[in-house]
Amino acid sequence: MTAPGSLDRSLRERAAQVIPGGMYGHQSTALLPDGYPQFFSGGQGAHLTDADGRRYLDFMCAYGPNLLGYAHPGVDAAYIDQLRKGDALTGPTPAMVALAEAFTGMVTHADWALFCKNGTDATSMAMVTARAHTRRKTLVLAKGAYHGAAPWCTPRPAGTTPEDRANQVFCTYNDIDSLEAAVARAGDDLAAIFAAPFRHDAFVDQVEVDPAYAHKARELADRTGALLVVDDVRAGFRVARDCSWSAVGVQPDLSSWGKCIANGHPISALLGNDKARAAAASIYVTGSFWFAGAAMAAGVATLKLIRESDYLERIEGLGARLRHGLAERASGAGFGFRQSGPVTMPLFLFDDDRDLAKGFAWCSAMLGRGVYVHPWHNMFLCAAMTEADIDVALDAAEASFDDLKRNRAEIRPAAKMAFLTAG
Repeated sequence: MTAPGSLDRSLRERAAQVIPGGMYGHQSTALLPDGYPQFFSGGQGAHLTDADGRRYLDFMCAYGPNLLGYAHPGVDAAYIDQLRKGDALTGPTPAMVALAEAFTGMVTHADWALFCKNGTDATSMAMVTARAHTRRKTLVLAKGAYHGAAPWCTPRPAGTTPEDRANQVFCTYNDIDSLEAAVARAGDDLAAIFAAPFRHDAFVDQVEVDPAYAHKARELADRTGALLVVDDVRAGFRVARDCSWSAVGVQPDLSSWGKCIANGHPISALLGNDKARAAAASIYVTGSFWFAGAAMAAGVATLKLIRESDYLERIEGLGARLRHGLAERASGAGFGFRQSGPVTMPLFLFDDDRDLAKGFAWCSAMLGRGVYVHPWHNMFLCAAMTEADIDVALDAAEASFDDLKRNRAEIRPAAKMAFLTAG
């Protein structure tokens, strides 16, 4: 079992005095195995360095923002150049227009773009745009899907009210009958159908979208006059150079983007078609830093690399190498080890592991060997990874499977599970 370094422990103690719980959100200590570092000093390429100087091959990629590599020289140069000229000014810089032009030139359904800072901003803007367009209230969403951390969509509802989640009807992802029933329950009040590009819920296997489900969502939106929203905050540009549902021939009315669109610099976006343009112009959404130019300049540089490089084909190849190698090593050690989702965004779960005890133990063993993986959240590959990095990860995995096999009798249920699955 790994243990936090001395500086990490000191930072945790100090944080506990001035930050409620010492840490919050997705990086809470309650959500990670014991021994995982909480504080980091930097990142370079595919690697992350914690506050105590320990270096890891990072398969979380900052929970998705790292697409091209930490501290990418071209993207960061664009960011720094604009930062020196001016970042948060009284109004936007020309980079905003250039970024909107780049997005609408790449994403098939997009005729316009609005920019914000977080994925939650973008999904919430999609919601109010749909309601403004239709003058209706009700949303159809898939059960268990994550669309952000605002009161209307947060997975842990402490501090929210039932009214925050009113006007929502839930269906089962990929279940056409369930989707049709949810739309019928919404009736004449349906404003939008929200969809993830594929099912990437926590704690359960990821599932690719059934093309028939995606086409039915498009058909139902058209039939009812509602808007179809694809939440591409997590998966955007990791499965296609277009909106993710373009791969199954479906174009939404609105799509929400974030995470990697400026390779880690803080910006997100709502893209839409002309049908929703007037509604988007009518809503009032803003933020003190939403017009800041440096992240927009980084976004322009990132989208150029997305258009012109082979980044996607490279991470797909690396992901396939990782998936095949892990399957061989897990089978050789006698473990049922499930890998799901696109190879660029893998999730690892063990069979017969409802309490995640095996997953927590294996991930801790991987961390001790310098490979940062996650026991219940999907991971990400970045274009800075190499075949040699994948081979390092596979060697660590083989040794960690052996540790798990040798210490099987000592594995105890993860005491954190009640917290992890509550709410």
